[in-house]
Amino acid sequence: MFRVDVGSLKAYLDFDPHRKSDLLKLHAVIRKAAPGLKRHFHAGTPEGTAGMRFKMIGYGKFHYTAGTGEKVAWPVIGVALQKNYISVYLSATKNGAPVLRAYAGKLGATRSGGNNFSFESFDDLDVTVLSALFTEVGRIVAADADNPVRYRQG
Repeated sequence: MFRVDVGSLKAYLDFDPHRKSDLLKLHAVIRKAAPGLKRHFHAGTPEGTAGMRFKMIGYGKFHYTAGTGEKVAWPVIGVALQKNYISVYLSATKNGAPVLRAYAGKLGATRSGGNNFSFESFDDLDVTVLSALFTEVGRIVAADADNPVRYRQG
């Protein structure tokens, strides 16, 4: 299993020198499109607690209640290095559905799921569509800070 075992944002960015530029280009788009979602290092949840263990770069934060009743911290937008690609996770809804659905097939992503998409190279992405997606997520969360919580619970 591919694992980014680091303890800081700087170490995460430096983990894979070949993909660092992709992470920085993605950061520039997110920062411009959704400036209210501050970047941070998401360390994952400790062993023995609820939530996802893997580390990633986060933008914005919220807490949801896991099935165990524990409060779990999670990013509104999460960016994770995978073995062969970079994944972007979105925790926002529009009209009760994942906001990403409206952008499916338009991003230039290698693969896409209900709340995430992945790409091999930033240059494969349609930056105009990507920016519109992040702008929408930023606006949704600014207007309704509990939106991601309902997404996680719904």
